[in-house]
Amino acid sequence: MVNWDVFMETDQTYPSNLMFRTSSQARLFVILLGDFLSQIREFNGNPIPFGLEPAPSNARPSDLTFLFHLRQVCAKPQLGADTGELSGAVEAFATWLEREFTEEGINLHTLGVVADLHVSRIRYIKMCGDIAKHNLARLATNVNYLRKLLEQAGHQVGEQQAYLAVETFFEWLHQNIFIYHSSQIGEFLNNIRWAIYEYLQPEFLRSYHVPATSTAEFPVCRYREPSAITEPVAVAMYWNAMNRTRLKPCMQRFVIPDWMKQRY
Repeated sequence: MVNWDVFMETDQTYPSNLMFRTSSQARLFVILLGDFLSQIREFNGNPIPFGLEPAPSNARPSDLTFLFHLRQVCAKPQLGADTGELSGAVEAFATWLEREFTEEGINLHTLGVVADLHVSRIRYIKMCGDIAKHNLARLATNVNYLRKLLEQAGHQVGEQQAYLAVETFFEWLHQNIFIYHSSQIGEFLNNIRWAIYEYLQPEFLRSYHVPATSTAEFPVCRYREPSAITEPVAVAMYWNAMNRTRLKPCMQRFVIPDWMKQRY
């Protein structure tokens, strides 16, 4: 998600903020982020794919996302030993996501309502991702969330009225709050990407080798998969992970200044 195709490129270690190249890239980013923050569930009676563990019934909000599976990597590492950096990066993002804020004076002009909405960061981001991705026919759950937020703010709104407010709600939160948050979110995700790279480095150095069949004209490299990895999909995923670990992440490590992290 975090790359120079999405954001305007900078070589600064302490950029004041990240800027999307286009509004379309900003919309795509929140869609992909919404998918990342979605739960992997059983479907039609079939188990969760690839033997992934389900989140517990009393899971915290961030466990109902892909962060849960990164936590499982940290708890039971298979391809490395040192998960300290990865665990720290995951928990920092999770803690940030679960915090709540109040946005005052949201003007939902289609309803003639100005409301102060209190919402968690993870909830509004997932709502924005869904609204950016789907048409109204796929937004019933988010419409119910919007009605609850308005009810908590003292405004009773019917279902049909809430549907009318969806686009205005999205425009306000996406263009104002999410764009502001995107720089910090980019930092969190980049830190996770770098932590994964560092975690996999020892395994890459163990696995990578150049076979005797390699020549200067036709260079070839191979990986020695761990003996436990035998299924074709698992082997392909392992090779993909190793290929992505050959080079450092495309974006340098960077830190957004604290004064760009104070709102919402």
